[in-house]
Amino acid sequence: MFIINDLSVKYHDKEVLSNLSLTLNTSSVNGIVGYNGAGKTTLLNSIYDLTDIERNKIKFNGKTLHRSQIAYLESENFFYSNITGRDYLNLFRYHNSKFDIDLWQSVFRLPLDSFVETYSTGMKKKLALLGVISSDKDLIILDEPFNGLDLESVSVLQIVCRKLAEMQKTIIITSHILETLTSICDSISVLENGNITSTYDSSQFDILIDNISKNINEKYCHLINDCLKY
Repeated sequence: MFIINDLSVKYHDKEVLSNLSLTLNTSSVNGIVGYNGAGKTTLLNSIYDLTDIERNKIKFNGKTLHRSQIAYLESENFFYSNITGRDYLNLFRYHNSKFDIDLWQSVFRLPLDSFVETYSTGMKKKLALLGVISSDKDLIILDEPFNGLDLESVSVLQIVCRKLAEMQKTIIITSHILETLTSICDSISVLENGNITSTYDSSQFDILIDNISKNINEKYCHLINDCLKY
């Protein structure tokens, strides 16, 4: 099990996460959804940046979670200047010599011998994803991994996530597009106002979709009607 117990995080005296608790099954794909500002990225950063939080707040398979167990894809990716895609991936092969760059290249199809600064946003995202996959960690955190990807690449990443779960990896993933999660996740948790308010398993995703749709309609329909009265 992956367990967070009463996690609170403050930025400049403002509490972003408040006594947050979450329990997830391992060897599974788990989504986190929430509106902008709900604290999704803060939660993922907190899981990864264990030096800034109390370590005993997060357990993984019954033991304290350590950064060495985590591969983290941040929403904004950083690459060194004047580095090719192949150079970037070769850095990861120092830690995992079994990672076959050319074989994965047949899946993601990147111009690996070109400088990364010439890549499109989607290409950079796929390159960063390959770096995360190559690390072969037990816990994989993906913050908005579908941003910038074309339709085919979205489907490829969804397949990869399911295959990783089958290989006993635990995945925590966020997305602004709910459909990208409902098609691959075993559970989806809702983050609101710094706390997990509910968690749905795959058999309940229709309820989740209906609840979100209902909340948005109640919040905005009458406002939009007023805006269109001209």
